[in-house]
Amino acid sequence: MSFKIVIPARYASSRLPGKLLLDIAGKPMIQHVFERAKESQATQIIIATDDQRIEKVAIDFGADVCMTRTDHVSGTDRLAEVAANREFADDDIIINVQGDEPCLPASLINQVADDLQQHSDADMATLFSRIVQEKHVFDPNAVKVIMDKLGYALYFSRAPIPWMRDHFDQQSTLPPELPHYRHVGLYGYRASFLKHYAELEPCVLEQEESLEQLRALYHGKKIHLTQARIHPGHGVDTQDDLDEVRRILTS
Repeated sequence: MSFKIVIPARYASSRLPGKLLLDIAGKPMIQHVFERAKESQATQIIIATDDQRIEKVAIDFGADVCMTRTDHVSGTDRLAEVAANREFADDDIIINVQGDEPCLPASLINQVADDLQQHSDADMATLFSRIVQEKHVFDPNAVKVIMDKLGYALYFSRAPIPWMRDHFDQQSTLPPELPHYRHVGLYGYRASFLKHYAELEPCVLEQEESLEQLRALYHGKKIHLTQARIHPGHGVDTQDDLDEVRRILTS
């Protein structure tokens, strides 16, 4: 199995500005992410940023950095620029590892790359995990996904989906007969699809939900999901997340 990793790394963040450079156990967050990527089977790892502060830090810890434009509306658009700049072959598999996932197990990166390789009809591959706490169904920071019987995405949302009308109108507990699934934000693509994605018009669903994968679904593309084989670790969206990750990686 051969694949590359690109880590999109923006400095701006509405909830936690500059979070990729925040210290966690003596290292900036982006370095932890880079080290998780190095534990995978990837043949090449690139940090894609539009910020010179991130570029300097990443070069200092030995990363390959590709500077990109400042006007990208999503991480996938940024990866498309890298694929073009580095002249990736059309059949190259590229894994998008988010820059705010310092606890991401490398085995999940390998899992996404393998799944895309096994599904030649899929335009993208990604992961899901089962939601076991009611609060996550109603948490807009936890992206939910519903799939067809073959594991292809039907829709992603920050809202509770599926909405169980007769159940959720009465209580906010999770019934065992209909599981809910959380999207794990780790994407795989072929370089040929990345080039095409950048040419697709952003859609209102993508913009209102702030979920870049909805652009692909809107334009009829296929996204295959498999269940994460192990816990995906703790990502960093908020200060509470940062505090928890600091506790985990310090201990």
